[in-house]
Amino acid sequence: MRALPVIAVTVGDPSGIGPEISLKAAADSRVQGVCHVRLYGPQTEAELGAYPAGVVDARSGRAAHDAIVAAVADARTGKVAALATAPINKAAFAAAGFPWRGHTDLLAELCGVDQAAMMFWSERLRVVLATVHVPLREVPLVLTTASLIRTIRLTAKSMPRFGIASPRIAVAGLNPHAGEDGLLGTEDRDVIAPAVRAAIGEGWQVSGPFPADTLFVRAARGEFDVVIAAYHDQGLVPVKLISFGHAVNVTLGLPIIRTSVDHGTAFDIARQGVADPGSLVEAILLAARLARQN
Repeated sequence: MRALPVIAVTVGDPSGIGPEISLKAAADSRVQGVCHVRLYGPQTEAELGAYPAGVVDARSGRAAHDAIVAAVADARTGKVAALATAPINKAAFAAAGFPWRGHTDLLAELCGVDQAAMMFWSERLRVVLATVHVPLREVPLVLTTASLIRTIRLTAKSMPRFGIASPRIAVAGLNPHAGEDGLLGTEDRDVIAPAVRAAIGEGWQVSGPFPADTLFVRAARGEFDVVIAAYHDQGLVPVKLISFGHAVNVTLGLPIIRTSVDHGTAFDIARQGVADPGSLVEAILLAARLARQN
């Protein structure tokens, strides 16, 4: 019988709910049935005493960072089969002097890749973000035809790993009604549509841009396997509305398997014993499933 994979779980920001949900998830019978969990970062009561609860703190940001670095190193050398991460706090990272805005940027640098993409996976809806932590006013400047082609290509190449051999990819428009052929903005016509055409020319099953207000309904009903959203909230609002607490954040484009939760550090309930580990359980289960397929 094949041995169960070892999954690294970073506990995230120790001032938030990460340590609590990590311990709960590691003890979950569903998790224990498919993998062994190795925790990274402060988790015991004594260790957590060095970090304040429920506030942004530079020490907590550094502890979260150090745990990620250690876990990625072990994943890259094969000491663990995959990585699942509890939430970090971007403000704590900034307070500690780090330039990264989230896990995705840091993981890409640690793994030495030029491009990584954030996908939120749930049974009903799967969404890849074309831009991530970018202020809304800057999205039209960051979203280019070339960058979108790369995201479509990465998505198409990654989906077979999740059991979707020939993914039907839909691309969301940036503007209301996908721009109405330039009447409500030109980005859909001049930036997104050429990327879709180029991807079709490469042989991928891609369509769009579609008005975002109906696209996610169509995808949730099974018309598409995955949606590429133009910006952060466009993609995450529908995912969290449909599957909050059960969706899994997956980083595409890394040489390691990395999954994560679909929520933040929840400082308001830190160390109160009430945090729900459901999303982290789902992240670990998916990481174990992917590890078994490797």
